[in-house]
Amino acid sequence: MLNNKLIDDISKKISTLISESPMADVESNLRALLQSTFAKLDLVTREEFDVQTQVLLKTRAQLDRLEQKLNELEK
Repeated sequence: MLNNKLIDDISKKISTLISESPMADVESNLRALLQSTFAKLDLVTREEFDVQTQVLLKTRAQLDRLEQKLNELEK
C-alpha cells in the first residue's frame, strides 16, 4: 500500500540536508512521521490502480452486453 521508494527518496534528501547537523535522530523521526501520514491517506500503488481499472472496464463491457441482451429479449 505504501510506496517505500518514495519514502526512501525523501528520507535520503533530508538526510543529506542534515548530515552536518547535530540532530542525528531527526531522520528517523521524520521517516516515522511520513510513514504514518502516508498510511492515513489510504494510498494505493499504481499497479493496484491499473488492475482495478481493468476490472472496471471488463465489468462495464459485460454490463453493456447484458443490457443489450435484455433489450433484445424485451422486444
